[in-house]
Parts: sequence; structure tokens; C-alpha cells
Amino acid sequence: MNFQDGSLFPENQEKLVITCAPYGPEWMPSDFPEDIAVSIPEQVQKAVDCYNAGATVLHVHVREDDGKGSKRLSKFNELLAGLKQAVPDMILQVGGSISFAPEGEGATAKWLSDDTRHMLAELKPTPDQVTIAINSNQMNVVEQMCEADIAGTSLADPANYRAYREMTIPAGPEWVEEHIKRLSANGIQTHFQLANIAQLETVERMMRRNVCNVPLILTWVAIGGGFDQPNIYNLANFVRAVPDGAVLTLETSMLNVLPINMMAIAMGLHVRCGIEDNIWQQDRKAKMSTVRQIEQLVRMSREFGREVADGKEARRIYRIGEFYKTADETLAKNGLAPNRRHGQRGFLQHA
Repeated sequence: MNFQDGSLFPENQEKLVITCAPYGPEWMPSDFPEDIAVSIPEQVQKAVDCYNAGATVLHVHVREDDGKGSKRLSKFNELLAGLKQAVPDMILQVGGSISFAPEGEGATAKWLSDDTRHMLAELKPTPDQVTIAINSNQMNVVEQMCEADIAGTSLADPANYRAYREMTIPAGPEWVEEHIKRLSANGIQTHFQLANIAQLETVERMMRRNVCNVPLILTWVAIGGGFDQPNIYNLANFVRAVPDGAVLTLETSMLNVLPINMMAIAMGLHVRCGIEDNIWQQDRKAKMSTVRQIEQLVRMSREFGREVADGKEARRIYRIGEFYKTADETLAKNGLAPNRRHGQRGFLQHA
């Protein structure tokens, strides 16, 4: 992305799109009973509260009646039906992991099989987005958490902690290409959740090979444990590698969430918050609900002079419903240089 004179002026930036992740499948309801919704009506109401607070993208996981993260597609369909009615303008973004929560005591936290995750393309009603990981990778979500982050929660249990520490993401090239194909065929936008520049480069190569003809709507996920560490050097390198036609959201975990989101607001990027990422106030004296996190970002963004997108504006910014037919169109729309023609030398640019 290019930052020229005036790039930090709010009048030269898009309105802020806030993604909220209020369902937090790594936590048990007892970890934050005041905020973790369990029943379907409660989970729908949570989305309504987040939308009213200013969030326009909902990162969707779903719980069973016993409070555990659900791996049943029928449960996702039930929640999506309620959400479509309750928050029709909100972008519904289903987490591509389905639920990475352990199924029982001592079980491993893991993503489900390739075939099961492909079934996310068949969800009814259809979500707007499904997130996708690129390249199989370690996902040790507790690596950069400290003792104070998990004190008094279910993650402090050694068996549960180990389950998340050993988690990996299966995302080989054959599965990724097939998944994007299935999502696009059903009108579902692919949202790229990327751990580092190497994964961004893989996405670009897929676009150049004509197997990924979609908008580059992506999140930089800086959570450590196989993903980038959330520091200014990693952030600057990643942002520099992202083309100007892309839409970039920043994500991290625990007390890193607020400072990284402050940077995103100032730079004209977009933000994500919610209890899936962090449950604490910055002083750790109390837990902080997803709605309160959204309200905090809305207030800060307006103090920066940057207005917050409403649902219709977020859909335009995210290019919901937009797909491309060729590699050339995909590269041009996303701000990437065109493919090199045989024998072509020098700088590449679109006509």
C-alpha cells in the first residue's frame, strides 16, 4: 500500500469497518458469563447489540446448548437464519475453522477435516463471507498469552492450554483452490486470514494462475504461535506488500488488540475486536464485553476524525457480491501488476 502526502487525513480514507468476534469459541461460558451467549436467541441478540454499537462485520461461530463450540453445520444454519432476519445489513463472516474448540476433556483443539470445511460453501442461508487460511501452519493461539491473560479461565487448565498450544491449520494448495472455487460458485466471498507475507504471496500467485478470481479482502492475523508477532516492523512490512486495491483489517490478541486497532484507525485500515481476541480491559482490572470494545473503537475513530461505516457502506467497501472472470481482471481490480508477457522487460503496469 502506498502512503503519500495526505494519506493520514481522514477525508482521504474510507470510513472505518469494524469486525466483531463476540462468540469466542476458545472460552467456556463460565469464563465470562456476563457476555458469552449460549442459546440461539442469545447469540442472535449479541449480533444485534454489536451492530447497534457500530460493528458491521460479524465473525460467526456458534455454540451448542451446553455452551461448547458447535461443529454442526445445522447449528450454523440455524444461527445464520436468525441473523439474516435480525441484522440484514451486517456482513456475516463464518469462521472457516467451524469450531476449533476441543470436543472433550483432554482432546486436541483442531480444525475439522477438509471435506467438512468444504461444506461451509453449502450453508443455508448463505453467509456473505467464509474465512480461509492459506498454507498449512501452526496455530498456537496461547503462545503470546501471559499468565495474567488466562488467570481464572478455562485456558488455565493445563490440558485445555495444551490443546490450544498444539493446534495446527490444515490448508494445503489443492484444498485451498477447491475451497475458493466452491465458495465463489455459491456467491460467498473468500476472506483471507493471513499470518505473514509468505501467505500473501501465495494468494497473489493463485490470482496470477487464474485460480483465485476474487477481491483481495484480507486480515493480517498477528497472534504469534506460527503467525506474525504484532510489532510495528512486521506490520509495516506486511502493509507495504499489500496492493492498493485490497481491503486490509488488522487482528491480534489480548492486550495487543487496542494498540494495533489504534494504528489501523490512524492508517486508514480496518479493525477487529471482540472476546474471541481479548476479554480484558487494558489494566486487567475487569473483563470487557465485545459491545464495550466496539463502542471504544467508535469513539476513538471519531476523535481521529474518521467516521464509522454503516452496513451498506461496509458492503461497498468490502465489495460483497463482486467476483472476476479472468486473472487479468483480478490483478487489475486488486491493484496488482499485470502478468508479464513473454519477453516483456521493465516495469509492469495496466493499460
